[in-house]
Amino acid sequence: QENEIKLLTAEIEHLKNFGCLGVSPSLEGLRDENAKLKYRLNFLRKSLQEEKSKTAKSMININSCLQEIFGAAIQAAYPDLENPPLVVTPSQQPKFGDYQCNSAMGITQILLKTKEQKVSPREIAEKISKNIPANECIEKVEIAGPGFINVHLRKDFVSKQLSSLLMNGVQPPAVGKRKKVVVDFSSPNIAKEMHVGHLRSTIIGESMCRLFEFAGYDVLRLNHLGDWGTQFGMLIAHLQDKFPDYLTVSPPIGDLQAFYKESKRRFDTEEEFKKRAYQCVVLLQSKNPDFIKAWELICDVSRKEFQKIYNCLDITLIERGESFYHEMMKDIVKEFEDKGFVQVDDGRKIVFVPGFPVPLTIMKSDGGYTYDTSDLAALKHRVCEEKADILIYVVDSGQSVHLQTVFAAGQMIGWYDPKVTRVAHAAFGVVLGEDKKKFKTRSGDTVRLMDLLEEGLKRAMEKLKDKERDKVLTAEELKAAQTSVAFGCIKYADLSHNRLNDYVFSFDKMLDDRGNTAAYLLYAFTRIRAIARLANIDEQMLRKAAREEVLILDHEKEWKLGKCILRFPEILQKILEDLLLHTLCDYLYELATTFTEFYDNCYCVEKDRQSGE
Repeated sequence: QENEIKLLTAEIEHLKNFGCLGVSPSLEGLRDENAKLKYRLNFLRKSLQEEKSKTAKSMININSCLQEIFGAAIQAAYPDLENPPLVVTPSQQPKFGDYQCNSAMGITQILLKTKEQKVSPREIAEKISKNIPANECIEKVEIAGPGFINVHLRKDFVSKQLSSLLMNGVQPPAVGKRKKVVVDFSSPNIAKEMHVGHLRSTIIGESMCRLFEFAGYDVLRLNHLGDWGTQFGMLIAHLQDKFPDYLTVSPPIGDLQAFYKESKRRFDTEEEFKKRAYQCVVLLQSKNPDFIKAWELICDVSRKEFQKIYNCLDITLIERGESFYHEMMKDIVKEFEDKGFVQVDDGRKIVFVPGFPVPLTIMKSDGGYTYDTSDLAALKHRVCEEKADILIYVVDSGQSVHLQTVFAAGQMIGWYDPKVTRVAHAAFGVVLGEDKKKFKTRSGDTVRLMDLLEEGLKRAMEKLKDKERDKVLTAEELKAAQTSVAFGCIKYADLSHNRLNDYVFSFDKMLDDRGNTAAYLLYAFTRIRAIARLANIDEQMLRKAAREEVLILDHEKEWKLGKCILRFPEILQKILEDLLLHTLCDYLYELATTFTEFYDNCYCVEKDRQSGE
C-alpha cells in the first residue's frame, strides 16, 4: 500500500505537468483521471491508517519478534548461509530465562556439511549473541550447555504489553490481506441419524471456524450433506409403498433410521423392489416433480433432527450437500476427458492420479456419478467460484487417501496451485469406549448423538446437585449451568486431545473438576470473575489505571503470569498453521494453573477487618 501511495502521488504530479503544458487533448478527461487517482489515494491512505491503528492495538507475538531479532543476528554473523535454521522456543524452566534460541547446533551441522568447517555450537552461539541488534524486548542473553542461547525479557517491555492489552482488549495479531477460508465439516447423511462419529467433525470444525474468524479471516462454513445418490431411490420406492398419499399428507417417518434399514433390507432381498429403486433414482435425477417432492420430504425430516443437535452444541453451518453439485458433474467429466485424463475400464470412466494406486471413478458404467465426481465438483467450486485461499476438510482419518487423491487431481487439472491455495485435510481419529474399543451401545449399535447429549445433561445435573448448586442458584441459572457444563465438557474433552489420535470417551473424566477439563477451567474462570466482583472495579477503572500507572511485576508469580498471558498470539499462530486445537487447550490449562499459583501467593482482594469492606 505504501508503494502504491508513492506511485499514485507521482502520477498526480505527472498529470499536473501535462495540464500546465496544455498537451492534453481533453482537459476534461485529465480532470476525471486526476479525481479518480486522488480518490484512490485517499482510500489507500485511510485504509493504511486503519491497518496501522489495528496493528498498534494488536497483541505482539513475542516469539515472532525474537525470531526476527535472531534471524538478523544470524544473518550478520553468517552472511553466506542460505536459510539457516531459526529455532526460538519458550524456556521450560525459569532458571534458563524466558525463551531459548537453539539454532547454533543446526548451524554447526550446516558448516560441517557445506563448508567442511568444524565449529563448536557454543562458539556459534557466542558469535550470534554478539550480533544481536538493538531491540526493546531483550534484557540479556546467556549461553548455556552446548550452545543454547537463553533469553531474558525486559520487565518494562512485558509490563508495557500487558498495559496495552488491558487498554485495547484481546486483539489478535493482524493477518494482512483478509483471506477467505472454506471449512467443510459435520456432513452427516440424510435419512440416517447423527451418531457419535459425527461428534468430532462437528466440534473440531466449528472450533476451527471460530478461531479463523477471531483471527480476522472471512470464513465460509459448509455442511456437505449426503443428500443425493442411489440410496434415495430405495427410500422413495419404500415411501411410495408404505405411504402412498405422501404427496398430500406428511408421513410419520420420524424414525428415519428404522425407515432406512427397512428399505435397505428390501433392496438387498427383493429383486423387483431393487429394479424399482433404480428407476426411482433415474426419475429423481431427471427432476420429476413427484420424486423431488418425496426427496425434499425425506431431507426435511433429517434436517430438523440435525438442527436439534446443532442448537445444543451452538453450531453454525450453511447446507451445501452433494445435490448442490449435481448439475456441475457432467462438466467435470467433460473437463477431464478434454484434457486426456480419462480411461475407460469395463464401461467405467476412471482417472489415474500420479502417485496414487487407486484411480478415481468419475462415471459408473450405468452413466451415474460417484462420490469421487461430487467431491471433485465441490473442490472446483470452492477453489474457482468461492475463491478460497484456504480450504479445510474436517473429515476422519479413514478418508485420507481418498481426499489426497481428489486434491492431487485438482492440482493435476490446474484448478489450484498449492503454493498459492492451501488445501488441507484436518483428519481425526475415532471415538473409543472406556474398554478402548469403538464406542458402541450395549447391544452393539452405534451411539446416537442425541442420546449422548441427553446423558451428558443428566450427568451434569447430578454433579451440580452433588455440589449443592441447586440450593444457591435459581431454576433458570441451574439450567444454564447444566447446559454449559454438559456441552462444554463434551466439546472440551474432544478438543483437548490431539485430533490425530483416537480418544476415549468418559463422562467421569470430562466432568472431573481436577486436571485439564472444562469443569476445571469453568471453576478457574468463575473464581476470576468473583475477584473482579468483590474488588468492585470495572473495566473503565482498569483501563484508566493501565493508561496512567506502570505495571510493576516484582513477584515471581506475577512475572510468570504476565509472560504466560502474552504467549497467546504465538499459540494462535501455531494453531492457524498446524490446525491442532489441543495446543490451545494445553495453553488455557497452563494459564489457569499459573493464575491459581499467582492467586495463592499474591492477594488481589482483602477484607478490611474493621469495616468488613
